[in-house]
Amino acid sequence: MNEEHCIVSQNHSISMSLATTMIVLFLQIITCFLFTTTASSPHGFTIDLIQRRSNSSSFRLSKNQLQGASPYADTLFDYNIYLMKLQVGTPPFEIAAEIDTGSDLIWTQCMPCPDCYSQLDPIFDPSKSSTFKEQRCHGESCHYEIIYEDNTYSKGILATETVTIHSTSGEPFVMAETTIGCGLHNTDLDNSGFASSSSGIVGLNMGPRSLISQMDLPYPGLISYCFSGQGTSKINFGTNAIVAGDGTVAADMFIKKDNPFYYLNLDAVSVEDNRIETLGTPFHAEDGNIVIDSGSTVTYFPVSYCNLVRKAVEQVVTAVRVPDPSGNDMLCYFSETIDIFPVITMHFSGGADLVLDKYNMYMESNSGGLFCLAIICNNPTQEAIFGNRAQNNFLVGYDSSSLLVSFKPTNCSALWN
Repeated sequence: MNEEHCIVSQNHSISMSLATTMIVLFLQIITCFLFTTTASSPHGFTIDLIQRRSNSSSFRLSKNQLQGASPYADTLFDYNIYLMKLQVGTPPFEIAAEIDTGSDLIWTQCMPCPDCYSQLDPIFDPSKSSTFKEQRCHGESCHYEIIYEDNTYSKGILATETVTIHSTSGEPFVMAETTIGCGLHNTDLDNSGFASSSSGIVGLNMGPRSLISQMDLPYPGLISYCFSGQGTSKINFGTNAIVAGDGTVAADMFIKKDNPFYYLNLDAVSVEDNRIETLGTPFHAEDGNIVIDSGSTVTYFPVSYCNLVRKAVEQVVTAVRVPDPSGNDMLCYFSETIDIFPVITMHFSGGADLVLDKYNMYMESNSGGLFCLAIICNNPTQEAIFGNRAQNNFLVGYDSSSLLVSFKPTNCSALWN
C-alpha cells in the first residue's frame, strides 16, 4: 500500500432516545489524500470539506475461491441502531458494529483503551492477533480521526487485518489484509459517545475502505438487509442479496462524482391523498436529492420542503400538538393511539412508491401517549436523508452495477426466524 497519513472527519447519525437525546445526522466526509500531494507537515496534512477519496490496496480472494459463496452476517437491533456481527483477527474475534451505508471506514475499539466509551462486549486486542499489521506513513503509524456533529468521535490508527463473516457455501468468507480503523487510547487517541452495545462502525457506502469495496465477489456491489424493531435478521452480500418477487419496486440510484453515498431522487411525498411535489422547490433534482442511510434513525428534509409536508400532516391530525421533548423541533402530539395519523407515501424516481406503515413515520415515546413525526427539518446545506425507521419492514437491496435500490414489503422479524 502507498504510504499515507490521513486525518478523516465525517458525520454519522447516532440514534438516541426521543425524549432525552438529540439525533445527529449531518453527513460530512473529509478527503484522505495520498502522500504524493504536497503535505503541510513531515507526516501528513489535513484538508477540510472535501469528500474522502483515496487509493487503498488490500489482498483480495480470487473469484475461483468464491464460486457458490454469498457472504452474509447476522444483525441485531438495539434501540434504533442496527448492529452487524463479524470477526476480526487471527484467531477470529467477534464484534458487533453499527451498519452504516452513510460512511466507508470499518473501525472497532482496540486495546489498550482505558478512556474509550463503555463497551459491553470484550474489546479487540490486536496484540493477540497474528494477522494485525499497522499501516505506516513515512515510518510512523497512519492515524485516522472521525468527529461527529455532537462531538462523539473515534481516533486511532489504520491497519490491515483479516475480516471473517458467514457464507452460504458453509465455509467462512475470509477477507485477508482488509483495511480497518483501530480506535484506541494512545496519548490523544480514543473513542467517545457511542452505544455500549456497539463495538464500532461498519462502513458500507461506495468509498474505497468500505466493507463491500474490499470484497472480491463475482457480482460486486450487491447488498440487502431487512430491518425490524425486534429480533435478529441478516445482511446479505453478492448474489444472495438480490431483491425480487411480488411487490418489489425499484428506485433509481445515483452515485455522484467524488461522492460515495447512495442517493435516491425523491419526486414527491403524499400525506393521504395530498401529494406534495418537490418540483418547484429548491429540493427538486433529477440526479439524486436524498441519501438512503442505514445509520440514521429518522428522515431529514430541507426546511422549506419539510414545512410543506408537516403542514399537510397538521391539516389531518386533530390531536393536541405539544413541544418536542427531544429538542429537535419534531412535530409531536398527545394521542392514545397511532391510528389517528395519516398514511405517508414516498415517491422515488424509477417508479418506487413506498406506502409507509404508520410505525415507519411516527415514533412513540417510551412512556406512551406521545407521538412524533419521524421527519426532521434540516438546513439547506445539509444532506436530506431517508432513515432506517422509514425502511423498517422492507427488504432493501442495493445494486450499484444496475444503479437501483429495490424495496420489497416484508415482515422482517419473521424473515429468517
